[in-house]
Amino acid sequence: MSADDSQSATINPARSGFGPSIGASPATKYCIITPVRDEELFVLGTIESVLHQTIQPVKWIIVDDGSTDATNSIIARYALKHSWIQTLCRENRGHRSLGGGVEGFLAGCKLLPSEDWEFLVNLDGDLTFAPDYFENCFEYFRKTPRLGIGGGTIYDRVDGHLRLESSPAFHVRGGTKIYRRECWEKLDGLFPSLGWDTVDELKANQLGWTTQTFPDLRLVQHRLTGSAWGRWGNAVNDGVADYVVGYHPLFFLLKCLRHVFHAPYILRSLGLAYGFLSSLARRSPYISDQELRDYLRRQQLRRLVGAPSIWK
Repeated sequence: MSADDSQSATINPARSGFGPSIGASPATKYCIITPVRDEELFVLGTIESVLHQTIQPVKWIIVDDGSTDATNSIIARYALKHSWIQTLCRENRGHRSLGGGVEGFLAGCKLLPSEDWEFLVNLDGDLTFAPDYFENCFEYFRKTPRLGIGGGTIYDRVDGHLRLESSPAFHVRGGTKIYRRECWEKLDGLFPSLGWDTVDELKANQLGWTTQTFPDLRLVQHRLTGSAWGRWGNAVNDGVADYVVGYHPLFFLLKCLRHVFHAPYILRSLGLAYGFLSSLARRSPYISDQELRDYLRRQQLRRLVGAPSIWK
């Protein structure tokens, strides 16, 4: 199956049944940054989804993070047709970024216009979504002035069916994040490593913003999360990320125990533990903001005793 054929088979299901438009202002101005690497089978679907939005971005920066397939030629073709699409090619380092594309996203940030935007979107290049997706997202922001980071809910296509990727309501998946400009400027950039998409949310909440996944706004993901690393590698990376952001040891232990009872069962628990403990043994770098680490651990302990926390 060609890349074009693959996209035509996967775009339409993401455009139906996701609810009516609820009227965000057509004047909403936003920019998108999309880091991609070897996404020739999926990036066309993402491009078509953005092109059909009821509110289009003022700027879309697509960062080719060293692709070795036809990804760059696909995005370059669309950049020639649309002046608001800009491409940036980074040198192939021979491997994927451990930070889930955060390095490419930060490289794209350097090309952002200094004015004329209200929201910044980090959008993965393997997602498809309804034409009114961003319009409805911005309505959530309009109704909640202290909402700093938001984004839709990820669904995976598995055996012809859509399967929800569950996560806490306050956690917005890295490749779906929408930052309100005022919040983005207060964050003063992102942590360029594993765990970055937890650090930004913690810091936002610590500063008095809220973060939220929008349960009724779906994005279909066509490459399973962590599939490039395999189940073991993905679990290890998650364990490293938990170490980097400063998980409370008790909270992390209970997290490992909980995963024993969920697929892939013991494998994921062992991978999490290995990633965390090997980082601890090597004394690997972690976030230096002690106040933020303390904030996370307080929230986790409150979660464990059922007290109000960022989880609810």
